[in-house]
Amino acid sequence: MSEPSTSIHLAVALEGAGWHPSAWREPDARPEDLFTARYWAALVAEAQRGLLDFVTIEDGFTLQSDDRFAPDRRVDRVRGRLDAVLIAARVAPRTAGLGLVPTITTTHSEPFHLSKAIATLDYVSAGRAGVRVQIAGRADAAAHFGRREITPLTSRSLRDPRFRSEILAHFDETADYVEVLRRLWDSWEDDAEIRDVTTGRFIDRDKLHYIDFEGRWFSVKGPSITPRPPQGQPIVAALDHGADDYRLIARTADVGFVTPREVTDVALIAQQVAAARRTVQRADDVLLFGDLVVFLDDTTCRAQERRRRLDERAGAEWASDARIFTGTPAELADLLHQWHTAGLAGFRLRPAVLPHDLTQITGALVPELQRRGLFRTEYSAPTLRETLGFERPANRYATV
Repeated sequence: MSEPSTSIHLAVALEGAGWHPSAWREPDARPEDLFTARYWAALVAEAQRGLLDFVTIEDGFTLQSDDRFAPDRRVDRVRGRLDAVLIAARVAPRTAGLGLVPTITTTHSEPFHLSKAIATLDYVSAGRAGVRVQIAGRADAAAHFGRREITPLTSRSLRDPRFRSEILAHFDETADYVEVLRRLWDSWEDDAEIRDVTTGRFIDRDKLHYIDFEGRWFSVKGPSITPRPPQGQPIVAALDHGADDYRLIARTADVGFVTPREVTDVALIAQQVAAARRTVQRADDVLLFGDLVVFLDDTTCRAQERRRRLDERAGAEWASDARIFTGTPAELADLLHQWHTAGLAGFRLRPAVLPHDLTQITGALVPELQRRGLFRTEYSAPTLRETLGFERPANRYATV
């Protein structure tokens, strides 16, 4: 894993009205617009104004729930989503510079379909597409499809060795899924399209390749029906808490989202990911992004008061899988600099309330990082891969 550069990579995770369950009740929230294109276009435009590397868009196969492992019956929370890939495709032509990384669920879906969807997104965004892969380990998600049974999980069963093989199987399935995606993206060579009107040849059929993938979960012949994406390989991202010893990031991701709580966690996580990558004999680079939920205001007191107000509306103190930061943009800049120096390439910030915390990121945090020489002042690369410092990869099937 490469050492962090001076510049910090910065992304934002877009989730409904914000990550706090009471976010939709804030005065500047727009709950009536959550299922409109203009809502998402406005959020993405704000992220682009802040010169962020990319946005991720949350998605899933179940309604949101306060319980990680089962549905709930609450009616005082945002429930329902639009399709993340379709949101990204809708806003892509109206953006420039900003990467678009929708979330897709590998469990119960087919990699051939998703490879085509993300390749299409790469075309309509002119090379700024990525995908965040996630697992659907809940029994109620499996019930939507009826193709397999999944043992209901609880926080206790996650620590039970009897369930570990089933949990790891989900991660192994996702690794195979991503391998199919990558092979399908390469199944057309870059110059497979001839488009020669005189000879009447549109493609060179010898430059389309069968991928012939055979695994436990997938059997895919190929080739894709979509030409190789502009980036060659769109960015693949994954969130990993380390329950699988970071094998998911190590095996699948260009960008890995991790959840340290303190600066001392950063170096340990980086070492664990590096060890996992050595185990799977992976040589290409992985960028680690720290996930943080953020409540940002002009003063720490105001940020704390807003968080308390939201918790009171929710009926309990809200907890997250990631660290929750409450304070000013300058204080957050201090933390990001410290964690970046400790080994993180960048950060994916989760705004507690939209649009409030997003505009605090773009209008206050970004200028503060720029003043410190830690963040770009303009987009200088046309593709997401280049923005993140990755080269365009060679096609695995090309003979020359």
